[in-house]
Amino acid sequence: MEADLSHPATNAEFADLKKPLPSPSLKGLSFILQRASLGTLGRLSKGIRIGHATGFDSGESLDYVYENKARGNLLLGKVIDYFYLNAIGWRGIRQRRACMNQALRWALKQIRESGMPLQLMDIAGGAGRYLLDVLDEPDVKILCRDWSESALATGRASAQQMGLTDRITHVRGDAFDESSLASVEPKPSIGVVSGLYELFPDNERLQRSLRGLFSAVNPGGWLIYTGQPWHPQVEMIARTLTNRDGQYWVMRRRPQGEMDALVEQAGFKKEKQWIDDFGIFTVSIARKPAL
Repeated sequence: MEADLSHPATNAEFADLKKPLPSPSLKGLSFILQRASLGTLGRLSKGIRIGHATGFDSGESLDYVYENKARGNLLLGKVIDYFYLNAIGWRGIRQRRACMNQALRWALKQIRESGMPLQLMDIAGGAGRYLLDVLDEPDVKILCRDWSESALATGRASAQQMGLTDRITHVRGDAFDESSLASVEPKPSIGVVSGLYELFPDNERLQRSLRGLFSAVNPGGWLIYTGQPWHPQVEMIARTLTNRDGQYWVMRRRPQGEMDALVEQAGFKKEKQWIDDFGIFTVSIARKPAL
């Protein structure tokens, strides 16, 4: 059995966030009012409507945040949507996309120079908007896996519109199925997992996923992974927003040292890291040893 690397402080925080607040309390009343506002006037905002329909942590919500174009019903809806899209977490998410672009291009440069196959796999890429960003690189082929058929359909439509269907393939797949990941063909030289592990508090499923990725990636290849060591709105999110399963979106922050230790436990060796201006999201890159 692999060691439990989870951090006791963030485990305790996660347990506290799952408990209801004392009633009555000023803090509890504040969150009740915020939930009521999101469920009434908030629905004039297109982004908030998408969050209610698919989960604020869903690929569809993320895709909308990436677009960063305020929309809604009436002028008020557009104003609400503007402030929604400019919440610090969503600004950090957009910076994470820029960091991911840097990491992808850095890794592609490494494999191109070493003569490895220009094959990339994202195990939970959703619509794959940030993957399309790097298809201006010649000869790169991408496999975008995800569990959500609706997110994959959006990705296929975007790729078709851009004339890139021969360069990127969207298929349904379980990011935590070790054997499914390990048996992927053709084997990627770059594996990507972005914004997924942050959604799951337990490390055991991450360990399965990382073992599958280690088996899948070509020797000498790279793993690009994201982290969320901190979030200034973690309690507000836990008490007002719902996730893809319709439950309150309670996150367990995973310290960077914990995330890196899980990656190294799987066999990779970390080499670089990028972080947004707010210190919320990280993008890291680790190498699988060459034979």
